[in-house]
Amino acid sequence: MATILSVSGSPSVTSRTARLLRYLDARLTAQGHDVIPLDVRTLPAEALLGADFRHPAIARTTALFEQADGVVIGTPVYKAAYSGLLKSLLDLLPQYALTGKTVLPLATGGTTAHVLAIDYALRPVLASMGPAHITPGWFTLDKDITVGDDGALTVAPASAEALAQVTDQFSAALGGRTTLLVATG
Repeated sequence: MATILSVSGSPSVTSRTARLLRYLDARLTAQGHDVIPLDVRTLPAEALLGADFRHPAIARTTALFEQADGVVIGTPVYKAAYSGLLKSLLDLLPQYALTGKTVLPLATGGTTAHVLAIDYALRPVLASMGPAHITPGWFTLDKDITVGDDGALTVAPASAEALAQVTDQFSAALGGRTTLLVATG
């Protein structure tokens, strides 16, 4: 199956965006894909803020993009746009880092006023990087993502269904199966 790079552009250690991506990573893994998670916040600040294209961490990250067949890009929405941290990374990647790749854009935010951030802020930047295909993305409200005391993630049923649909469309675009095998007993 495909190799997928799952990128969280959230600066928060307790990020709902990153947790949601890891939730979707599990679905993609169950569909037979090899998923590599990347939390941009773990990259060295001196590389991102110093715009150091030659920094070893940026070189490793660029290699991860090169190796991936597909890329999931997740970001919280701040002031009607994707995160500055994600912007810093995208600025350091080669101009056509997404050439030939299938991309799934996802966003999280506190209000439906930011729903269009995917199409008006994130999608144009991703499109400029040369992907073969950008699948329909999805915006999830923060209130639909809850984390229990045990760390378990719960996604509201309507959001979970929509996320499953866009994730399955992304998987199908990569040539993966979109139905999960269920063990019976």
